[in-house]
Formats: sequence, C-alpha cells, structure tokens
Amino acid sequence: MFDDNGSFLLALLEFFIFVAWFMCLFWVFGDLFRSKDLGGVAKTFWCLFLIFLPILGMLIYLIARGGGMTERALAAQAEAVRRQDAYIRQVAGPSGGSVTDEIASAKQLLDSGAISAAEYEQLKTNALAKTKTTAASAA
Repeated sequence: MFDDNGSFLLALLEFFIFVAWFMCLFWVFGDLFRSKDLGGVAKTFWCLFLIFLPILGMLIYLIARGGGMTERALAAQAEAVRRQDAYIRQVAGPSGGSVTDEIASAKQLLDSGAISAAEYEQLKTNALAKTKTTAASAA
C-alpha cells in the first residue's frame, strides 16, 4: 500500500486535514443552528451551500459570520449553566424554607419520636437565629 515513507506521511497529512475539516464543519453547523438572528430560510440556504460546496461554503461562512461565533457559543454555555442551576434548585428544593416550616418539621420529628425535646429546642433556636441573622443583614 505504502511504497515509501513519503507516501505514508502524505496519507497521514491528508487524514489529518480531513479530520480537521470535519471538525470545522461540525462547529459551523452547530453555530448555524445555535444562531437566533437567522431565520429558517437563511439557515436552509446556508445548509445547502455547506452541503453542495463544503470548502467554499465553510470559508464564506467563517468570513461572513465568524466574528459572532464566540459570542453565540458563550451565550449558549451561559444559558446551559443557568438552566442547570435552575434545575438543581428545583430538585434540591427550597434551601432551608421559612422559619415556620423548619419549626413545624422539627415539631413533627419530635412528635414521631425521632428527636428528643432538647434536639427540638436546638432546631427551633437555630431556625429563629437564622431569621435574626437574615433580618440584621437586610437592614
């Protein structure tokens, strides 16, 4: 298959260029579909251009819209982080809840026998102390 080292190195270079071009194609398509400033018709034309004239289409896309690729990628990442944080807050539930909720749950634990009266008083004191700390920091 390979007659000498030069043909092997040439094949290796061609493979590298193909993989790099393929990665760029994925980045361009990802940016194209992430873009909110283009409508469906414009995205369709860009896709057809990239499919039928891939190298020329990619170069023209990078010249025409390459400057905003970073901003769109950063905005998408920020949105993903915001959604993940919202999901974590939703799954984790309210952090601490209100003072009355904490005292009520501590009372339920006391009534069920899961905690002692001293532990109940400690939980109640902690809940009331959080309210005082929050009120002092808000003032």
